[in-house]
Amino acid sequence: MDIVLSSLVGFAGLSPTLRAVEAGKDVALANKETLVVGGELIMALVRRRGVRLLPVDSEHSAIFQCLQGEDSRTIERLVLTASGGPFLHVAREKFPSLTVAEALKHPTWRMGDKVTIDSATLMNKGLEVIEAYWLFGVPPEKIEVVIHPQSVIHSMVEFVDGSIKAQLGIPDMKLPILYALAYPDRLPFSARRIDFGTLREMTFHPPDLEKFECLGLAFRALRMGGTAPAVLNAANEVAVQMFLDGELPFSAIPSVIRDALDAHTPLHAFTLADLERVDAETRLRARRIPVTASS
Repeated sequence: MDIVLSSLVGFAGLSPTLRAVEAGKDVALANKETLVVGGELIMALVRRRGVRLLPVDSEHSAIFQCLQGEDSRTIERLVLTASGGPFLHVAREKFPSLTVAEALKHPTWRMGDKVTIDSATLMNKGLEVIEAYWLFGVPPEKIEVVIHPQSVIHSMVEFVDGSIKAQLGIPDMKLPILYALAYPDRLPFSARRIDFGTLREMTFHPPDLEKFECLGLAFRALRMGGTAPAVLNAANEVAVQMFLDGELPFSAIPSVIRDALDAHTPLHAFTLADLERVDAETRLRARRIPVTASS
């Protein structure tokens, strides 16, 4: 086996990815939670074993491609693009009454239920910010998120001289998967191409952190460091599943995560066993948090 594609959803992907790296395998990483929860453990092991960790998320693949031939010390900032999800133009006041069916209608990407809900809350982008921190060694203050509804630019890198490189492509996960599996080569692919003659506009604007609280919570967890991102992830996984099961209003998802972070004192030296314990404790706590439709 030349490469392992790690694509389990959620915390479940951490242990198998660690095992693959320990076995000396290159990993194409589609499971962002692996780095969100255990980035310090994973990256230390990647360096020790001398393997390659190749990003599969479209945003991180874009950054990875933009950095080919560049000195990482010249990075000024990373700009992760986000479609904005299905509720980009929905007023925050309507969030308590939003349905699962509405949340699963992503305007651009076809994804599983959990990732689609994360996109609707912008938590998906928050998790990607933490993933980018570990993949590219850039501090949180140099990682930004911009809303780009057309999903043509998948992310950008600005360098110290002011130059910006962007990776463009159709919104199709087959492309970053192919790039990771074939790296460093590019293989022919008969995908639909961008038609610039019919591409009428590409728009950008900053995310509304009051409306999409989950993105701000992810930045908070990253700044807290240690096991805080593990708490963020566990509480989010529970809250999303409760929403999908009809047990929690959409508007209450960030309150579950915020409560979990408020109650946590991060460990800054930890093992896999510590992460598993923190994950389990957070899930139990998150299920007990009282919520109302007005949360």
